[in-house]
Order: sequence, then C-alpha cells, then structure tokens
Amino acid sequence: MSLAIGDTLPKFTLTNQNGTLISSASFLGAPLVLYFYPKNFTPGCTKEACSFRDQFEDFTDLGANVVGVSGDSEASHQKFATRHRLPFTLLSDQKGKVKRAFGVKSTLLGFLPGRETFVFDKSGVLVYTFQSLNVQPHIEKSLRQLKKLM
Repeated sequence: MSLAIGDTLPKFTLTNQNGTLISSASFLGAPLVLYFYPKNFTPGCTKEACSFRDQFEDFTDLGANVVGVSGDSEASHQKFATRHRLPFTLLSDQKGKVKRAFGVKSTLLGFLPGRETFVFDKSGVLVYTFQSLNVQPHIEKSLRQLKKLM
C-alpha cells in the first residue's frame, strides 16, 4: 500500500554511503525530499542524482534535506557519491523493506525498481509524492512543493 498525502514518515533505519546507521527520526525538524531510484551508475539514475546535486543549494536554501534510496550496497553508494560529488545522503535498502513501507512500485512490467519522490514537511507529514521514469520533474516538482511550505 502506498503512502498517501497526510501520512507520517515511516520509521526506518538504514546505512548510508559511509556505513553510518541513519534513522528516519533524524530527519524530523526540517522538510525532507526522499527519492527512491532504481540503481547507481545507470544513465537515468546518474542524471537524477546529478540534477539533485546541481540544485542542492536550492533545496538547502529552503531548509530541506535531500536523501536518495536504492537497493545498492553501501560500497556502491560510496563510489557513486564520490564519482559524482553528491552532497546528500544515499541510503542502502538492499532488502527493499523501506521501499515496501513506502509502497514504491516497480515499473516496466516489474523489471525495474520504481522511481518515486516523497516530500515531507518538517513534522514528517507527507505533503507530496510523484512517480515518473523521467527524472527532471522530480527535482522541479519537489522544489515547487517545498516553496509552498514556506
């Protein structure tokens, strides 16, 4: 079951690209843009991550945290973040538990893990969600929603 507008941020703990355990509770107190993506180093996922990187200052100017989640390992996230100079957290959801908690669905007849973005307010309430294989609208629509929170 997918999260719906008004739902609260599910509780979870995952490791980031540095091997540090990160709890969803640590994101409370600031808006959160949490995006799920299929796989590190693929063309679309690289474009999406680099777009979030290139507009990262726009997100931080709005007080928001940006977090990417995929089923890749910590080591893969570390290489991906380093190679593309990503200034935000990448979380490793290798067992797909968090993806299922958020209700992220696979695409392309179930062959490709889903690409979906969730925007939470500073209290952890879901205010927007967007699903599309096209990466650029994820950044634009997230910023638009964050500006509405101001």
